[in-house]
Amino acid sequence: MTIWEMLAVFAAGIGAGTINTIVGSGTLITFPVLLATGLPPVTATVSNALGLIPGSVSGAIGYRAELTGQRKRVLRLSVVAAIGGVSGAVLLLTLPSTAFETIVPVLVGIALVLVVLQPWIAKAVQRHRERHGTRARPDGGPLLLTGLLLASVYGGYFTAAQGIIYLSLMGMLLDDSLQRLNAVKNILAAVVNSVAAIFFLFVAHFDWQAVLLIAVGSAIGGQVGAKIGRRLPPAAVRALIVVVGSAAIVQLVLR
Repeated sequence: MTIWEMLAVFAAGIGAGTINTIVGSGTLITFPVLLATGLPPVTATVSNALGLIPGSVSGAIGYRAELTGQRKRVLRLSVVAAIGGVSGAVLLLTLPSTAFETIVPVLVGIALVLVVLQPWIAKAVQRHRERHGTRARPDGGPLLLTGLLLASVYGGYFTAAQGIIYLSLMGMLLDDSLQRLNAVKNILAAVVNSVAAIFFLFVAHFDWQAVLLIAVGSAIGGQVGAKIGRRLPPAAVRALIVVVGSAAIVQLVLR
């Protein structure tokens, strides 16, 4: 890489770490930059997954206060995320690169609709529980576990907008604040990136220079994102999710 390409990758890492911590979809910043430096698509995807691990961890640390009391939930959901992440990593190396191009924009679009409707859906679910005398399950039940497994498979494959899908699923099926769910989302993203990266280390090609630049940048961005995201009201977070998610759909369709 030239010095300008290195600076561009580093800056993209900061941007990705910031946006991943608040919403998700940071890959849509780093991936095109890596392609612009001349890396092949699979090498860029693998390098990106490795580089974003410090950003995910940094963001999770920044949201540590919101993780209080969620240990059992995080552990259970992390097991599901790890299984899905490894499965997605395997698919990346075995399926043609165009395999998910049709379904991904649809998934992101559905997730955006669910995020927007989440307050109304949550109220309707709460009324249903009160009417039938049932309580919300702290882990979301089989429906959430299945949804997160599929989202994690996708995350291990590409990661773009993975966080948005996580938030939409948990927002519907867990009775908790958006900020606390965002903290869980950061943990799950870190798990998926980490298990996929460990797999890639042994079987895939990657560019160490790109990995290091994104790693340092995303670690910085994770802290920036945590400071910004924790101060945003739920309505602002949802609005940001819609803006970023809409941009993601446009980029995925045009790519």
